[in-house]
Amino acid sequence: MSTVKFIEKHGLYGADEQRAAEQAIEIIMREGIEAVRLAWPDQHGLLRGKSLTVPAFISALESGNAITMAPFFFDTANAIVFNPFTPDGGFSIDGLGGSPNVTMVPDPATLTILPWAEKTALVFCDLYTTDGQPFPLAPRTILKNTLANMATAGFKLVTGIEMEWYLTKLVDNGLETASLGAPGTPADPPTVAPVGRGYNYLLLDHLDEVDDTIRPIRTALSAMGLPIRSFDDEWAPSQFETTFDILEGVAAADAAALFRTATKQIAKRHGHIASFMCTPAIAGFYASGWHLHTSVVDANTGENLMISRDNAPLSELGRHYVGGTLAHGIAASVFTTPTINGYRRRRPYSLAPDRVTWGQDNRAAMMRVIGGTHDPASHVENRVGDSAANPYLYIAAQAAAGLDGIVNRTDPGPLSEDPYSEDVPQLPSTLSEAIGVLDHDAFYRKEFGDGFIDYMVTMKRSEVTRYEAWLAENPDESTYVNGVTDWEHREYFELF
Repeated sequence: MSTVKFIEKHGLYGADEQRAAEQAIEIIMREGIEAVRLAWPDQHGLLRGKSLTVPAFISALESGNAITMAPFFFDTANAIVFNPFTPDGGFSIDGLGGSPNVTMVPDPATLTILPWAEKTALVFCDLYTTDGQPFPLAPRTILKNTLANMATAGFKLVTGIEMEWYLTKLVDNGLETASLGAPGTPADPPTVAPVGRGYNYLLLDHLDEVDDTIRPIRTALSAMGLPIRSFDDEWAPSQFETTFDILEGVAAADAAALFRTATKQIAKRHGHIASFMCTPAIAGFYASGWHLHTSVVDANTGENLMISRDNAPLSELGRHYVGGTLAHGIAASVFTTPTINGYRRRRPYSLAPDRVTWGQDNRAAMMRVIGGTHDPASHVENRVGDSAANPYLYIAAQAAAGLDGIVNRTDPGPLSEDPYSEDVPQLPSTLSEAIGVLDHDAFYRKEFGDGFIDYMVTMKRSEVTRYEAWLAENPDESTYVNGVTDWEHREYFELF
C-alpha cells in the first residue's frame, strides 16, 4: 500500500514546483551530477544543510529530508544560547523542545550547478516542522511572508545588490598550531596578507593585480546565472565591491547568499580568504557596507511605481515607501547591521549614514534617491547595511517598513542636503543599543511575530554579553587594530 509522502501530504508543491522538480531531475541526469547540496539560510545568513546523493535528492523532492534544528540554538561563536532540553527548547514556541528534526523541502526552481565543485549542484530549501507548518525561525520563511503581504497589497519588491568585501591571501591556516575553538570560543583565525596596497578608488591596476583570483569567482557566478554587473576596486587596500542587476523578492536574497558562499569557497580553493566582515582587524583596512537598492512595482504589470511624474524626487508612493523605511530604520538595525563590528561604519562624514535621512543622489543619507522625473529606473538605495547582514532579514525588514509607509502614507519629511548635520533621530551606534530598540518595537513584533523577535533579541544579546566580558578582561585599546578588537576579528573574519 502506497504512503502519501510529506510534500504531497501537506500540499507544499503546486503545479509550478512539480514542473520545476521534473526539470531539476532532467538537468541532474543530463549533467552527470553526483551530489546535491540542500541549503537553507540560518539566523546569521549562513548557508547550512546536507550534501545528498542523487537518489536521496530525488526522494527529497517527494518526502523532504530531515535535519536537526540544532544550529538555531547557536550564536555566531556556536555558543549554545537556548537550552534544547526544556519543554519548548527555550523558544517560547510549542514543539521545539529536545532539539527536534525539521524537514528540508527543496525549492526545485533554485537548482544551480556549482562550477567550482565537480559534479555538484545546490538547491535552496524551506524548513517545515513535522506537522507540515513552516518553521517559524527560518529567515527565508520570514522574507516569503513579508513579500506575500506586499503581493496582497498589489506590489512586488525589486532589488539590486551592491556589496563590499575583502580579498586576502592565506599565509598560514594555523590548523597545526592554533586553537581550533570550542562552543562560544571561535577558533584562531587564519593569518592572511593583503592583496593590494594603498587607498585608491576604481583603480584598474588593482583589479588587474588580482585578476587571476577574481576571474574564477566571476566566471562561476556568471555560469550559475547570477546577474553580476561589475567587480570594482573599492576605497581601501584589498577591498572590492560587487554589484548585481535587479532581481525580485526571494531570488535577490538567494543570490546574495549564494554570491557570498561562492566567493568564499572559490577564494579558499585558490589560497585566499574572502571576508564580508565589515572592518577586519588588519592594518589599513576600512569599513565595508552593503547598499540595498529597491523599487516597488505593480504586481500585475511590473510597472515601476516609484517614478515621479512631476518635479518631486519620487512618486507619492515612492515618498511614502521612503517614509516607512525612515520611520522604522532605527528598529531595523539588528537586521541591517547584525554584528558588533558593523556599527564601526556609523560615523559622520564617512560615506555611511549615522541618522535617519533621505537625499537626492546623496551618499551621506540613509536613503539615497536615484533617478528623477520620468526616469524608468527610479529607485532608492539604503546605505545602512553591514556586508555581513542576513540577506533574507535585511530585505524583509526593508520590505515590511516600506509597505507600512505606503499603507499609512508616511511622510519622509524634506530631502536633506547635509545629512550629517540634520536634527533628526540618530541610528543606534552599538549592537547593544539596537537590540534594546528592537526588543520594545511593536512594529516588527507585529510583522515578524513575537516568537521570532524574542528569539533574535536573545540570540544577539548572547553575542553582546560575550563581547562585553572580553572587553572587561582586555581594556587596553592600544592592542586594537584599526580600532577593532581581537574579539571581533576572531568572531567574524572567517565566519562571514
